[in-house]
Amino acid sequence: MSMDAVFRALADPVRRQLLDRLHARNGQTLGELCEGLDMTRQAVTKHLAILEAANLVISQKRGRERLHFINPVPINDIAERWIGKFEAPRLAALAELKRKLEEGNGHD
Repeated sequence: MSMDAVFRALADPVRRQLLDRLHARNGQTLGELCEGLDMTRQAVTKHLAILEAANLVISQKRGRERLHFINPVPINDIAERWIGKFEAPRLAALAELKRKLEEGNGHD
């Protein structure tokens, strides 16, 4: 799955809201996800289809219901590629600062 599809899916605030709802309570039906949204079921279905195409949501049919689950793997991949590489230098700087402060305390 391309990261471009993930970024495009995450660019829309409605889709981020749907992911937040699934994060809060995974395994919701379309009806449950529509509750409190000022949107038609058809509009929510289109947003879910984009999230599924980006592999951010997985749906499973259980009996007569289709349950939707968040898939955190693509978001983790983004975190590792785009956030993690910026985090490492900051953590190294903090470790160096801690080391210097501890050295300074040993000479008092």
